[in-house]
Amino acid sequence: MRYDLVIFDNDGVLVDSEPISNRLLAGYLTELGHPTSYEESLRDYMGSAMHRVHDLVEERTGERLPDDFDDVFHARVFAAFERELKPVTGAVEVLERLVADGVPYCVASSGSHERIRVGHRTTGLDAWFEDERVFSSEDVGRGKPAPDLFLYAAERMGVAPERCVVVEDSPLGVRAAVAAGMDVYGFTAMTPAERLVGVTQLFGDMGQLVDLLE
Repeated sequence: MRYDLVIFDNDGVLVDSEPISNRLLAGYLTELGHPTSYEESLRDYMGSAMHRVHDLVEERTGERLPDDFDDVFHARVFAAFERELKPVTGAVEVLERLVADGVPYCVASSGSHERIRVGHRTTGLDAWFEDERVFSSEDVGRGKPAPDLFLYAAERMGVAPERCVVVEDSPLGVRAAVAAGMDVYGFTAMTPAERLVGVTQLFGDMGQLVDLLE
């Protein structure tokens, strides 16, 4: 395989969580007096850390979200995950192939460690991701589109950035990977290809990924 480390985004790449979380985020923001459609939530917040939601709402309206916004939102999301969350189709097969080929991999997500773990436990992906393979925006000062998270993951995994490839499905994540000096494969299952500017390769079916990496 041409890379020494495969870095996966989590939401939308490993777990099929974006439809769930963006539906709930749009609904909660609307409930609080900030009308937001599902499509707008995907456009503005997909792939971002929670601080971006706070920052954009305050920038656009001059109002701050409630202090308990994150706690309430995550409680709703985690409850929905328990009912609905599935792994992305083909993700387990990709992980099986990487393990069989001895290729190191990890996850680097804008989500909190708790969110990552809840999603992985619910879908069974926790069997593939020991603690030392899990990195969150909580671990660094700035989330995506800053490169910090991907650089941190590469450093912790002991691999130079230029030997890493990132698997991403959001424009913010792609920008972060490019800024980190890494190749990035853009997953178009939920994001139009034209929004993933700067990718090394586009693909629409997770089953294609391993062959593309070789």
